Amino acid sequence: MTRIYFYKLTTDNGGAPCVEGALLSLAICKPMIRSTAGAGDLIFGFAANALHEDNRLIYAARVTRTLRNGEYYKSSRYARRGDCIYRFRSGRFMWRRGAQHHGPDDLDRDLGDYPEYPRANVLLSEDFRYFGKDGSEEYKSRYESVKRAIEQLGQGHRVQHDTRLRDEFLAMKDWVWQMRKAGRPTSAPSRRACHRSRSCGVI
Repeated sequence: MTRIYFYKLTTDNGGAPCVEGALLSLAICKPMIRSTAGAGDLIFGFAANALHEDNRLIYAARVTRTLRNGEYYKSSRYARRGDCIYRFRSGRFMWRRGAQHHGPDDLDRDLGDYPEYPRANVLLSEDFRYFGKDGSEEYKSRYESVKRAIEQLGQGHRVQHDTRLRDEFLAMKDWVWQMRKAGRPTSAPSRRACHRSRSCGVI
């Protein structure tokens, strides 16, 4: 069964998610989602109050591929993407000098501890809608259960067992996919900004 993940973003600057060309990637922060989501699962990212008080929809994506064990950072195919901020050398990962996101101190949080690096998982999607700062709160007038779930989403991860909420998210996916594919991030990249969020749900 398709799992549906939803959470609030405190930062939207092209790092998490990273949208370049026809590919959306989630490579840093949100380790729980990156470790458990698989192909076919849906992810909805909404703005936290600190980012946009209206909790607008920032993006929605269907995961089409997962890369495990740091494969994303080891492959030259993704080396030029903005969120490919680590490189593998001499048996361990290190922060890529000059990267626009995070810094050396964030490696353990993003990838996990050496030598296993259990968090070095990346989600890819070629089937997404990213709105960024042009996102809308229109979903609130269409999907009451989604609106309530997002407004009540606080600290910590919760598993929701609500058939109506699940049905609304699936209907919302069909509605969102009628819109244009890519917008612009809310702000420019910054190493000072953290893409972590404290709240996340999955159904």
